[in-house]
Amino acid sequence: MGSASNSPHRKPEADAITRFYDQYPYPPPVTDLDSYLDSWNEPGRRRAEHHLLFPSQPFRENPDLLVAGCGTSQAALHALRWPAAAVVGIDVSETSLRHSEELRRRYSLDNLELHRLPIERVAELDRSFDIVVCTGVLHHLADPDAGLRALRGVLRSDGAMHLMVYARYGRFGVEMMQEYGRMLGTSTSKEEVRDLAETLAEVPDGHPLAHLLRNSPDFRRVDAFADALLNPRERSYSVPELLDTIQRGGLVFGRWYRQAPYRPQCGAVAATPHAEALAALPEPEQFAAMELFRGTMVRHSFIGYRSDYPPGKGPPSFDAGGWLRAVPIRLPDTIAVEERLAPGAAAVLINPSHTYTDLVLPITDAEQRLYQAIDGKASVTEIGRKAGVDANAPTGHLADFFRKLWWYDQVAFDTSALAGEAVAP
Repeated sequence: MGSASNSPHRKPEADAITRFYDQYPYPPPVTDLDSYLDSWNEPGRRRAEHHLLFPSQPFRENPDLLVAGCGTSQAALHALRWPAAAVVGIDVSETSLRHSEELRRRYSLDNLELHRLPIERVAELDRSFDIVVCTGVLHHLADPDAGLRALRGVLRSDGAMHLMVYARYGRFGVEMMQEYGRMLGTSTSKEEVRDLAETLAEVPDGHPLAHLLRNSPDFRRVDAFADALLNPRERSYSVPELLDTIQRGGLVFGRWYRQAPYRPQCGAVAATPHAEALAALPEPEQFAAMELFRGTMVRHSFIGYRSDYPPGKGPPSFDAGGWLRAVPIRLPDTIAVEERLAPGAAAVLINPSHTYTDLVLPITDAEQRLYQAIDGKASVTEIGRKAGVDANAPTGHLADFFRKLWWYDQVAFDTSALAGEAVAP
């Protein structure tokens, strides 16, 4: 496989972003990926990830995968995650690619090739991909729409994109401090970045930036701090702006990578007087309303497909009967807590990737039996039979419970056995 040092492609122009990431490569470089590798060797983890992206496609281990804007380690992480895949990483920063190349050699990643190439020129690879990963990059481009269209051009018609961009409202504190730095003429020198970090440690607890300063790993190292507050070019998106951008890019929205924060059926808001009215809104408006309600989302991470993606290939509709033959798969790292429970609860399900503490799902004894019967092999109907729950009962208990599991990011669904039946909502 090719590497950064022998890429045949022209070097990108050294614009402000290239210079910045050559000075402050991101994420902060690492040399030890052993624990990450161990976690992805857990049985079923790759299958769960596959069906999060591709509910209706049979699982396979060897996708062609592009990491666009791979930084110091992301392409290497995906090459470790998918050892049978062909992984390509591109980036404009020579420094970042050098760190990626070191990881490629250290872990003998023969399935990884690296190229110094901007996203806008990705077609020069003369390749197409099953999966395109581009997280934290589009919002730094001079023309994000052009970058998204370029990525769409190398995505296969039945492929999937995992994208992440900055969210608007949760970054108000960041934007305030960016303006503060501009007023003082703060440069990106190591000394001035350290001075800024030391000064901002004293912001009042009620400041919009205070929560991020105290809790986000991006504010614990000088290089990551610089990326957060001194990046020379970036933009952020509200949900409606993002959905418009997706459409302009020739894509369709699939789902949020973690969707519970965007759903009014989840968390504390589901018990408020507005719950019914929120749930009655069209889904895009539900998502937009929840971004406003939560107020602190700093990024939007989602899965998208080409606009000509085969219809009926998305998540199951719980209003149709076919989903009963779908196979639920527990998402990695989800846990069931059985201590200090509210009355009537047998357990509480938690997805540790959620940052909002209200996104926990209490379950009853009957629901716990259903949850415990999920083995990644049995269909919903078979699980109901094992747990003594009639799939055809008029209460719709199976549908209600598995819909909640899906909303709360507890499961993905394998619908490949449905052989092209219309299962999308």
